[in-house]
Amino acid sequence: MSDDALTQVVRMLAEVVGEDFLLDVEIGRDTAFNEDLGLESIEFVALADKLRDHYGDGVDLAAFIAGMDIDEIMNLTVGDLVDHIAATETAHA
Repeated sequence: MSDDALTQVVRMLAEVVGEDFLLDVEIGRDTAFNEDLGLESIEFVALADKLRDHYGDGVDLAAFIAGMDIDEIMNLTVGDLVDHIAATETAHA
């Protein structure tokens, strides 16, 4: 399940930041949203919308991030998000 979630998150990130930007970046579980991708808040909002559209209201990126301190947010990785998606899907299965 998490491999599918990883594939979906990578696809969504490509839509949000543009595939041209991602040509120089290989996105994996350890890819950090801030340090590696430099995502801006508006891009997080766009990603949150895409996650909600694909997974429904159960995957709420804003609520997920709201429970974190600033260091956790700054170090958030694709893998952290994928794990959150997998946990959310398991809880709603």
